[in-house]
Amino acid sequence: MIDTKKLLKIFIEKNIKFFCGVPDSCVNKFCDELNESKFVHNTVTANEGAGVSLGVGHYLSKKKLSCIYLQNSGLGNATDPLTNLSNKEVYGIPIILLIGWRGAPSLKDEAQHKIQGRILKTTLNSYKIKHLEIKNDRDFSKIKKLIEFSKKNSRIVAFLVKPKVFYRNKEIRKRKENKNMIRRQDLIISLLRMIPKKTKIISSVGFNSRELYQIRKKYNFKNGKDFLMVGAMGHTSMVAFGISQNTNDQTICLDGDGSFVMHLGALTLLSNNRRKNFKYILIDNGSHESIGHQPTKLKNINYKKISEGLGFNKFYFTDSIKKLDTNVKNFIKSKGPSFLHVKIKIGTLDKLVRPKKFLDIKNNFMRN
Repeated sequence: MIDTKKLLKIFIEKNIKFFCGVPDSCVNKFCDELNESKFVHNTVTANEGAGVSLGVGHYLSKKKLSCIYLQNSGLGNATDPLTNLSNKEVYGIPIILLIGWRGAPSLKDEAQHKIQGRILKTTLNSYKIKHLEIKNDRDFSKIKKLIEFSKKNSRIVAFLVKPKVFYRNKEIRKRKENKNMIRRQDLIISLLRMIPKKTKIISSVGFNSRELYQIRKKYNFKNGKDFLMVGAMGHTSMVAFGISQNTNDQTICLDGDGSFVMHLGALTLLSNNRRKNFKYILIDNGSHESIGHQPTKLKNINYKKISEGLGFNKFYFTDSIKKLDTNVKNFIKSKGPSFLHVKIKIGTLDKLVRPKKFLDIKNNFMRN
């Protein structure tokens, strides 16, 4: 295992003090270390490509390396700036990648991680990105050498981190929250109680889909059908929007704040095609919760103005359990496209299950 404090010390010694990217369950303890350090700058970006591009801007203005953290499933988002901008064959901008390696061939992992996990090294090799899997403190000398290689040769390099490699001696304190705040399960139960029979629900990756799946089974809710996005973070809205164009049934996108901003530009399609049956629910807990509670840092965003600019006709907001049912009811009855912003507390169901039978989920959703 690797002590995150010792690893950060190496980066600082090598004059790498700018960090950014999209948090991941494999590197979340290192992100905790960054958040508490007074000696580095850390920015959570909307997506992985934005992280790489921010790092490029940092190098162009400061002549200093940056470290971009991401999960291997987000490597696709970063491909364009990695290959067409910072690669040695173009501008040759040195960058350090810290990649959480889900679905590695030696590990048992969820189905959505298997392909990316299997091809990670092959992909990096094809991009001419030198890489090193780091496992324990004995790899520190190799880490230093690879950083020096990046500096001297103006190359992108990557450190690969499997689950449970990082550890911290200090744990993060949980933030205090209002007891009257809404839980995710409160919203989902309210929604499933009120939706019309033929409603389509498309839910985003992480706890949103897992809780929807578990709650529907536990309480035997019959109205509506669910399509669970177990991967493809940030693309939930377009799957839902694509469905809404081919049906008159109410189509509800159940999304998270991190997923919402990841590919926010996609929702500009609404401005030219305002589907009355398209409904969007933003579940906002201010964090990438399922990957270690890393903050999304979006508290200053005005979602009402954004929704209006994107072309939504109606906007609803609630952060109170007492007003939840009323807002959900008005949202469902509204003539869309409609936007419901729900502030919730961090936390999820006990013994939360994962959906497994993906073909059954797809076939059931497509069945008339």
